[in-house]
Amino acid sequence: MHEAVTRLRENIGKVLFGKQDVVDRVVCCLLARGHLLIEDVPGVGKTVLATALARSVACSFARIQLTPDLLPSDVLGVEIYDKNSGVFVFKKGPIFANIVLADEINRTPPRTQAALLEAMSEGTVSVDGRTLTLDPPFMVIATQNPFDFEGTYALPENQLDRFLMRLSIGYPPSDEEARVLDVRPANSPLHTLGPVVSREQLIELQDRVDRVNIARPILDYVVAFAGATRRESKLLHGLSPRGSLSLAQAARATAFFRGREYVIPEDVIDNIGPVCAHRVITRGVPGDEHETGRILQSVLETVASPA
Repeated sequence: MHEAVTRLRENIGKVLFGKQDVVDRVVCCLLARGHLLIEDVPGVGKTVLATALARSVACSFARIQLTPDLLPSDVLGVEIYDKNSGVFVFKKGPIFANIVLADEINRTPPRTQAALLEAMSEGTVSVDGRTLTLDPPFMVIATQNPFDFEGTYALPENQLDRFLMRLSIGYPPSDEEARVLDVRPANSPLHTLGPVVSREQLIELQDRVDRVNIARPILDYVVAFAGATRRESKLLHGLSPRGSLSLAQAARATAFFRGREYVIPEDVIDNIGPVCAHRVITRGVPGDEHETGRILQSVLETVASPA
Protein backbone atom coordinates (compact mmCIF):
# COMPACT_ATOMS: atom_id res chain seq x y z
CA MET A 1 0.00 0.00 0.00
CA HIS A 2 2.80 2.42 0.83
CA GLU A 3 4.47 1.61 -2.48
CA ALA A 4 1.24 2.69 -4.20
CA VAL A 5 1.35 6.00 -2.33
CA THR A 6 4.97 6.51 -3.41
CA ARG A 7 4.10 5.82 -7.05
CA LEU A 8 1.26 8.31 -6.85
CA ARG A 9 3.31 11.19 -5.43
CA GLU A 10 6.20 10.53 -7.82
CA ASN A 11 3.90 10.46 -10.84
CA ILE A 12 2.36 13.81 -9.98
CA GLY A 13 5.81 15.23 -9.24
CA LYS A 14 6.78 14.60 -12.87
CA VAL A 15 4.69 17.56 -14.00
CA LEU A 16 4.67 19.91 -10.98
CA PHE A 17 8.30 20.82 -10.44
CA GLY A 18 9.71 22.05 -7.15
CA LYS A 19 6.48 21.69 -5.19
CA GLN A 20 6.75 18.25 -3.59
CA ASP A 21 5.25 19.54 -0.35
CA VAL A 22 2.12 20.62 -2.22
CA VAL A 23 1.95 17.26 -4.02
CA ASP A 24 2.17 15.45 -0.69
CA ARG A 25 -0.72 17.50 0.69
CA VAL A 26 -2.84 16.68 -2.33
CA VAL A 27 -2.16 12.96 -1.96
CA CYS A 28 -3.07 13.11 1.74
CA CYS A 29 -6.33 14.87 0.86
CA LEU A 30 -7.17 12.09 -1.60
CA LEU A 31 -6.36 9.38 0.97
CA ALA A 32 -8.61 11.10 3.51
CA ARG A 33 -11.58 11.08 1.08
CA GLY A 34 -11.53 14.87 1.15
CA HIS A 35 -12.27 17.55 -1.40
CA LEU A 36 -9.57 20.03 -2.33
CA LEU A 37 -9.64 23.76 -3.08
CA ILE A 38 -6.55 25.16 -4.81
CA GLU A 39 -6.45 28.95 -4.65
CA ASP A 40 -3.72 30.97 -6.32
CA VAL A 41 -2.97 33.49 -9.04
CA PRO A 42 -3.25 32.40 -12.69
CA GLY A 43 -0.40 30.48 -14.27
CA VAL A 44 1.20 28.69 -11.30
CA GLY A 45 -0.09 25.21 -12.16
CA LYS A 46 -3.44 24.79 -10.39
CA THR A 47 -5.11 22.97 -13.28
CA VAL A 48 -1.95 20.99 -14.06
CA LEU A 49 -1.81 19.71 -10.49
CA ALA A 50 -5.48 18.70 -10.44
CA THR A 51 -5.29 17.02 -13.85
CA ALA A 52 -2.10 15.16 -12.92
CA LEU A 53 -3.78 13.71 -9.83
CA ALA A 54 -6.77 12.59 -11.88
CA ARG A 55 -4.60 10.97 -14.55
CA SER A 56 -2.56 9.13 -11.93
CA VAL A 57 -5.58 7.13 -10.76
CA ALA A 58 -7.45 4.66 -12.99
CA CYS A 59 -10.84 6.25 -12.30
CA SER A 60 -13.35 8.20 -14.33
CA PHE A 61 -12.48 11.89 -14.64
CA ALA A 62 -14.53 14.93 -15.65
CA ARG A 63 -13.54 18.55 -16.01
CA ILE A 64 -16.10 21.32 -15.56
CA GLN A 65 -15.02 24.71 -16.86
CA LEU A 66 -17.12 26.96 -14.63
CA THR A 67 -18.29 30.13 -16.35
CA PRO A 68 -20.77 32.91 -15.45
CA ASP A 69 -23.47 31.38 -17.69
CA LEU A 70 -23.18 27.79 -16.39
CA LEU A 71 -26.42 26.30 -15.02
CA PRO A 72 -26.85 23.72 -12.24
CA SER A 73 -28.18 21.24 -14.81
CA ASP A 74 -24.87 21.53 -16.69
CA VAL A 75 -23.21 20.08 -13.59
CA LEU A 76 -25.78 17.61 -12.29
CA GLY A 77 -27.48 16.41 -15.48
CA VAL A 78 -30.85 16.84 -17.15
CA GLU A 79 -33.96 14.89 -18.14
CA ILE A 80 -34.15 14.38 -21.92
CA TYR A 81 -37.20 13.12 -23.79
CA ASP A 82 -36.50 9.92 -25.73
CA LYS A 83 -38.72 9.83 -28.82
CA ASN A 84 -38.20 6.11 -29.33
CA SER A 85 -39.33 5.02 -25.87
CA GLY A 86 -41.68 7.94 -25.25
CA VAL A 87 -40.24 8.58 -21.76
CA PHE A 88 -37.85 11.04 -20.19
CA VAL A 89 -34.32 9.70 -19.63
CA PHE A 90 -31.88 11.22 -17.20
CA LYS A 91 -28.56 12.14 -18.78
CA LYS A 92 -25.92 12.27 -16.06
CA GLY A 93 -23.77 15.36 -15.74
CA PRO A 94 -20.01 15.52 -15.15
CA ILE A 95 -20.50 15.39 -11.36
CA PHE A 96 -20.97 11.61 -11.67
CA ALA A 97 -17.26 11.00 -12.33
CA ASN A 98 -14.92 9.68 -9.63
CA ILE A 99 -12.62 12.69 -9.75
CA VAL A 100 -14.15 16.00 -10.79
CA LEU A 101 -12.09 19.07 -11.64
CA ALA A 102 -14.17 22.20 -11.06
CA ASP A 103 -11.97 24.74 -12.81
CA GLU A 104 -12.27 28.38 -11.67
CA ILE A 105 -15.14 27.63 -9.32
CA ASN A 106 -15.49 31.24 -8.19
CA ARG A 107 -16.24 32.48 -11.70
CA THR A 108 -19.69 30.87 -11.69
CA PRO A 109 -22.70 32.29 -9.81
CA PRO A 110 -23.66 31.04 -6.32
CA ARG A 111 -26.63 29.07 -7.69
CA THR A 112 -24.33 26.83 -9.71
CA GLN A 113 -21.75 26.68 -6.92
CA ALA A 114 -24.50 25.34 -4.65
CA ALA A 115 -25.20 22.51 -7.09
CA LEU A 116 -21.95 20.94 -5.91
CA LEU A 117 -22.87 21.22 -2.22
CA GLU A 118 -24.93 18.05 -1.75
CA ALA A 119 -22.57 15.97 -3.85
CA MET A 120 -19.54 17.08 -1.83
CA SER A 121 -21.25 16.69 1.54
CA GLU A 122 -23.39 13.55 1.11
CA GLY A 123 -22.01 11.83 -1.97
CA THR A 124 -25.47 12.02 -3.56
CA VAL A 125 -27.28 14.10 -6.17
CA SER A 126 -30.99 14.99 -5.99
CA VAL A 127 -32.69 15.52 -9.35
CA ASP A 128 -36.46 15.76 -9.94
CA GLY A 129 -37.33 14.16 -6.63
CA ARG A 130 -34.84 11.31 -7.01
CA THR A 131 -31.65 10.80 -5.02
CA LEU A 132 -28.77 9.25 -6.95
CA THR A 133 -25.66 7.92 -5.22
CA LEU A 134 -22.21 8.76 -6.57
CA ASP A 135 -19.81 5.85 -7.04
CA PRO A 136 -16.73 5.81 -4.78
CA PRO A 137 -14.14 7.11 -4.77
CA PHE A 138 -15.47 10.64 -5.23
CA MET A 139 -13.34 13.76 -5.02
CA VAL A 140 -13.91 17.34 -6.16
CA ILE A 141 -10.78 19.34 -6.93
CA ALA A 142 -11.72 22.99 -7.36
CA THR A 143 -9.41 25.75 -8.52
CA GLN A 144 -10.00 29.45 -8.05
CA ASN A 145 -8.25 32.76 -8.42
CA PRO A 146 -8.02 35.06 -5.38
CA PHE A 147 -11.44 36.53 -4.52
CA ASP A 148 -10.40 40.10 -5.33
CA PHE A 149 -9.74 39.25 -8.99
CA GLU A 150 -12.16 40.70 -11.52
CA GLY A 151 -15.19 38.57 -12.35
CA THR A 152 -15.09 36.33 -9.27
CA TYR A 153 -17.82 35.33 -6.80
CA ALA A 154 -16.64 34.60 -3.27
CA LEU A 155 -17.52 31.07 -2.15
CA PRO A 156 -20.00 31.03 0.77
CA GLU A 157 -18.78 29.75 4.13
CA ASN A 158 -20.96 26.61 3.99
CA GLN A 159 -19.36 25.57 0.72
CA LEU A 160 -15.83 26.37 1.88
CA ASP A 161 -16.49 24.09 4.84
CA ARG A 162 -17.02 21.14 2.47
CA PHE A 163 -13.41 21.28 1.31
CA LEU A 164 -11.10 19.24 3.51
CA MET A 165 -8.11 21.37 2.51
CA ARG A 166 -7.37 24.68 0.85
CA LEU A 167 -3.91 24.98 -0.67
CA SER A 168 -1.84 27.57 -2.48
CA ILE A 169 0.91 26.49 -4.86
CA GLY A 170 2.99 29.65 -5.01
CA TYR A 171 5.73 30.52 -7.47
CA PRO A 172 8.40 27.88 -8.11
CA PRO A 173 12.05 28.30 -7.08
CA SER A 174 14.22 29.90 -9.76
CA ASP A 175 15.99 26.68 -10.74
CA GLU A 176 12.70 24.79 -11.06
CA GLU A 177 11.15 27.60 -13.12
CA ALA A 178 14.13 27.39 -15.47
CA ARG A 179 13.50 23.63 -15.67
CA VAL A 180 9.89 24.32 -16.68
CA LEU A 181 11.06 26.65 -19.43
CA ASP A 182 13.47 23.99 -20.68
CA VAL A 183 11.01 21.07 -20.65
CA ARG A 184 7.67 22.58 -21.61
CA PRO A 185 8.18 24.29 -25.04
CA ALA A 186 8.03 21.08 -27.10
CA ASN A 187 5.32 19.25 -25.21
CA SER A 188 3.80 19.02 -21.79
CA PRO A 189 4.73 15.94 -19.75
CA LEU A 190 1.13 16.00 -18.53
CA HIS A 191 0.04 14.27 -21.73
CA THR A 192 2.36 11.35 -21.06
CA LEU A 193 1.05 10.60 -17.57
CA GLY A 194 -0.74 7.31 -17.07
CA PRO A 195 -2.48 5.77 -14.06
CA VAL A 196 -0.23 4.23 -11.41
CA VAL A 197 -2.97 3.32 -8.91
CA SER A 198 -6.15 1.40 -9.70
CA ARG A 199 -9.60 2.33 -8.44
CA GLU A 200 -9.64 -0.71 -6.16
CA GLN A 201 -6.22 0.17 -4.74
CA LEU A 202 -7.33 3.71 -4.01
CA ILE A 203 -10.44 2.53 -2.17
CA GLU A 204 -8.30 0.12 -0.15
CA LEU A 205 -5.86 2.92 0.68
CA GLN A 206 -8.74 5.09 1.92
CA ASP A 207 -10.06 2.21 4.02
CA ARG A 208 -6.62 1.76 5.56
CA VAL A 209 -6.55 5.45 6.50
CA ASP A 210 -9.85 5.01 8.34
CA ARG A 211 -8.22 2.28 10.45
CA VAL A 212 -5.24 4.41 11.52
CA ASN A 213 -5.31 4.62 15.31
CA ILE A 214 -5.87 8.02 16.88
CA ALA A 215 -5.55 7.75 20.66
CA ARG A 216 -7.90 9.57 23.04
CA PRO A 217 -5.26 12.14 24.11
CA ILE A 218 -4.84 13.14 20.44
CA LEU A 219 -8.61 13.44 20.03
CA ASP A 220 -8.73 15.60 23.17
CA TYR A 221 -5.96 17.73 21.65
CA VAL A 222 -8.03 18.33 18.50
CA VAL A 223 -11.13 19.18 20.56
CA ALA A 224 -9.14 21.51 22.83
CA PHE A 225 -7.74 23.37 19.81
CA ALA A 226 -11.22 23.72 18.29
CA GLY A 227 -12.57 25.03 21.58
CA ALA A 228 -9.73 27.55 21.83
CA THR A 229 -10.55 28.94 18.36
CA ARG A 230 -14.16 29.47 19.46
CA ARG A 231 -12.98 31.54 22.43
CA GLU A 232 -10.42 33.54 20.49
CA SER A 233 -11.45 37.22 20.43
CA LYS A 234 -9.84 37.82 17.02
CA LEU A 235 -12.09 35.20 15.40
CA LEU A 236 -15.74 35.88 14.67
CA HIS A 237 -16.38 32.16 14.22
CA GLY A 238 -14.08 29.36 15.34
CA LEU A 239 -13.68 25.81 14.15
CA SER A 240 -16.94 23.85 13.82
CA PRO A 241 -17.39 20.18 14.81
CA ARG A 242 -17.14 19.34 11.10
CA GLY A 243 -13.81 21.14 11.12
CA SER A 244 -12.63 19.06 14.09
CA LEU A 245 -13.65 15.89 12.27
CA SER A 246 -11.79 17.02 9.15
CA LEU A 247 -8.66 17.83 11.15
CA ALA A 248 -8.66 14.37 12.75
CA GLN A 249 -9.18 12.64 9.38
CA ALA A 250 -6.40 14.68 7.75
CA ALA A 251 -4.10 13.71 10.64
CA ARG A 252 -4.91 10.02 10.03
CA ALA A 253 -4.08 10.38 6.33
CA THR A 254 -0.84 12.21 7.16
CA ALA A 255 0.20 9.47 9.59
CA PHE A 256 -0.50 6.77 6.99
CA PHE A 257 1.31 8.77 4.31
CA ARG A 258 4.35 8.91 6.60
CA GLY A 259 4.29 5.15 7.16
CA ARG A 260 2.64 4.94 10.56
CA GLU A 261 -0.51 3.22 11.76
CA TYR A 262 -1.04 5.75 14.57
CA VAL A 263 -1.35 9.53 14.84
CA ILE A 264 1.11 11.73 16.71
CA PRO A 265 0.63 15.44 17.63
CA GLU A 266 2.78 16.58 14.68
CA ASP A 267 0.26 15.04 12.26
CA VAL A 268 -2.38 17.33 13.72
CA ILE A 269 -0.16 20.41 13.89
CA ASP A 270 0.96 20.07 10.25
CA ASN A 271 -2.67 20.19 9.07
CA ILE A 272 -3.83 23.25 11.03
CA GLY A 273 -3.28 25.67 8.16
CA PRO A 274 -4.58 23.66 5.18
CA VAL A 275 -7.60 22.25 7.05
CA CYS A 276 -8.63 25.07 9.39
CA ALA A 277 -7.70 28.44 7.85
CA HIS A 278 -10.63 28.52 5.41
CA ARG A 279 -13.14 27.38 8.07
CA VAL A 280 -12.72 30.24 10.55
CA ILE A 281 -13.75 33.87 10.09
CA THR A 282 -11.57 36.67 11.38
CA ARG A 283 -12.81 40.01 12.71
CA GLY A 284 -10.27 41.84 10.56
CA VAL A 285 -9.95 41.99 6.79
CA PRO A 286 -11.91 39.06 5.30
CA GLY A 287 -9.91 36.65 3.17
CA ASP A 288 -6.53 37.62 4.69
CA GLU A 289 -4.97 34.16 4.65
CA HIS A 290 -1.73 35.24 6.33
CA GLU A 291 -3.52 36.95 9.22
CA THR A 292 -5.73 33.90 9.72
CA GLY A 293 -2.66 31.69 9.79
CA ARG A 294 -1.00 33.86 12.43
CA ILE A 295 -4.12 33.78 14.61
CA LEU A 296 -4.42 30.00 14.38
CA GLN A 297 -0.75 29.58 15.23
CA SER A 298 -1.11 31.78 18.30
CA VAL A 299 -4.19 29.78 19.37
CA LEU A 300 -2.29 26.51 18.90
CA GLU A 301 0.45 27.73 21.23
CA THR A 302 -2.10 28.06 24.05
CA VAL A 303 -3.11 24.38 23.82
CA ALA A 304 -0.95 21.83 25.61
CA SER A 305 0.32 19.12 23.29
CA PRO A 306 -0.07 15.54 24.56
CA ALA A 307 3.12 13.71 25.42
